Parts: sequence; structure tokens; C-alpha cells
Amino acid sequence: MCQISQAMVDGMTLDDSAAEAAFRAEARAWLAEHVPSPGSLPSLDTADGFAAHRAWERTMADARWSVVSWPEEYGGRGVGLAEWLVFEEEYWAAGAPARVSQNGIFLLAPTLFEFGTDAQKARFLPSMARADEVWCQGWSEPDAGSDLAGIRSRALRAPGDDGWLLSGQKTWASRGAFAEWCFGLFRTDPEAERHHGLTYFLVDLSSPGVTVRPIPQLDGEAGFAELFFEDVFVPDDQVLGGVGHGWRVAMATASSERGLSLRSPARYTEAARRLVELYAEVQRRHPERAALVADAVAAAWVAAESYRLHTLWTATKVLGGGSVAAEASANKIHWSETDLAVHQAALALLGPAAERCGPSAPGRWLDGFLFALAGPIYAGTNEIQRDVVAERLLGLPRH
Repeated sequence: MCQISQAMVDGMTLDDSAAEAAFRAEARAWLAEHVPSPGSLPSLDTADGFAAHRAWERTMADARWSVVSWPEEYGGRGVGLAEWLVFEEEYWAAGAPARVSQNGIFLLAPTLFEFGTDAQKARFLPSMARADEVWCQGWSEPDAGSDLAGIRSRALRAPGDDGWLLSGQKTWASRGAFAEWCFGLFRTDPEAERHHGLTYFLVDLSSPGVTVRPIPQLDGEAGFAELFFEDVFVPDDQVLGGVGHGWRVAMATASSERGLSLRSPARYTEAARRLVELYAEVQRRHPERAALVADAVAAAWVAAESYRLHTLWTATKVLGGGSVAAEASANKIHWSETDLAVHQAALALLGPAAERCGPSAPGRWLDGFLFALAGPIYAGTNEIQRDVVAERLLGLPRH
């Protein structure tokens, strides 16, 4: 993978260090013994599948593999960014299940480490690591999608001044149909300008006044939900980052969503590897079709590999004391368009067989393609991300 150490900060190497190689071998051996066979778990967008994926997360947590880069006190192994990237490579190469707790461990957890109190970290991180409590994201609203600053859901001071009463509606909450908790933005000062007067809350979805309405997808599975809040009481100790500072806290979460945390490069390099295997198979059976798609296959593989190298460069920057800010928007464009390119090439190779659904290879590619279509939209549309890149990275004037 890559030796990300002080030596890497001075000059990047693409070889594992001795410690990373040992860590990789341990992870590979454990995964080989414990990963469920591909396709054996029901879809995590069903009640049975959600429960099965939660059980897998607990198996990982029992062996401290669910959150390897976290401190040991919260269920991790206390290793660094390099080992996390190594683990992600081995995880995806092993064909392991999608992470049902990804909203918590990849989005909320980095924000908790940055802004949370010691009590909040002790309360929420261990249960998150074991998927005992699964989180969804309460940001988008019917009239505020990529325009997050346009949210209307509000929070008013509760009688007794010991908490808040939340009201409003959130939509497209991933995992929301089955999650126990939600992290979201609410407007605590209605007179403030758009990016001000917002507060970041941690909300127990079993609280009185919460209504969860699943949103069925085309396949009938409830991958999302609408959340309705009617004077939902949230105590002060479930405010993250301070009252009125929600935009700053939310941008930290968005940086994780678009940057390093949510989409590790292994997800795409493994898909690109399978694409090359598919190309070789189709070339033997349908050489004419393969010839028409060869350039698209090569371009998709190059995109996945360049994303891997870009991630290593970003990790080098972080370990050298830098941070990921507006660069996260470029990162999001890269991984979302790479995902789409890989799956488009696969469907072109498969031809009519791509329409066969189920756990077989054609079905996996079709399901992956349908999900990849959403990539340029969620985590902030790519059109908005291009504006961010143009204005904040390239210094171009606002249009």
C-alpha cells in the first residue's frame, strides 16, 4: 500500500513498512476466516438485512476491526491513517459486506473527535463501533438539498431552559428507516443570516414526537426515510459543538463525507480490478464487444488508480500537519465519477446480460450502477462541488 510516516511526508513511497505489512497480514487472515460469503447477507435496506449487517459489525468490533484507527478506549486499535487505508484495501479485496454503521463511524465520529466533549465521546463512540446504535443523517429537507444553508427545521428553547424542542422535516435520511439516532442541523436563531444561527443536534429517534416514514426505492426496499419532528425534546448535552456553531460543525462532517473517511480508494480499485477480470472474460467470448469497450475499461481503471494515489497524497498532507478543506470537493467529484465510469463500462461489456438481477455477477454490476447514479448527487451535487473548486481552490470569480 503505502508507508505513511515521516519518511512519506518527506518523500512518498508506495511500499508497506514492516509494521504495515504485519498489520496487513493479520487483517487479511482474520477477514479470510470471518467474512460472510458474498451475497449471503440480505440487502441492508431490509429489516432482516439490516439486522444481519449489524451482527457482522459486532463480530468485527469483538475483534477490534470495526474502527481500527480509533483509540482503544472507544473500541479501536489505536493505529494510524496508513493502517486504516491498509485495512480498507483488505476489507474490499475480501468481498466483505457494506458497512451498515458508515454514517456513524465515517461521518459523525470524526466530528465527535473534533468537537465532542469527553462525555459525548464516551457515551456515543463505543456503541457506534459495535453498531449497537446506528446513525442516520438529518440534513436535507424538501426545500433544502445541496443548499444546506436553506434549512427551515427549527429548535426553540424548552421550558425550564434545560434543552430544546425540535420541529420540522428531514428527508433522504440514509439508513433512516432502521437507525436509532440521527445527527442533524436545526435553526436556533431564525433572525440570523443563512449560514448563521444553526445548531448541530444528536437526536434519539425513539423520542416522543419523532415520526419515521420509510421511502421505498424502485426495488421496494427502504434505503431512506423521511423524518418528522414535532416538538421533540433534546437535552443540552446532545448539542455538538455549541449553540449557533452548527454550520462550522456540519462542514467538518461534510469534509469527512467528501474527503478521506466515507469513500476509501479500495472501494474503487477493487471494483476496477473486477472490471478488468470481466473484460478478459468478455474478450474470450465476445471479442467484438470487448474491443468497443476497451478504452472505457482502461479509462475507468486509470481513474480508480489515480484516486488511490491522490488519496495517498492527501494522507501525506494531513500527516504533515495540513488539513482537508475545499480539496474535499475535488475528492468527491473524483470518487463519484470514477464509480460511475467503472459501472458504465461493466454494463457495456455485459450487454443484455446486465439486466439480470440477483446475487450473480451481472446482478452485482447492475445494482452497483444504480447506486453509482446517485454519487454525483449525494454529499452535495457535483455541480455545487465544481463551484467550490472553482472559487476556493482556483480563485475564480463567483458567477
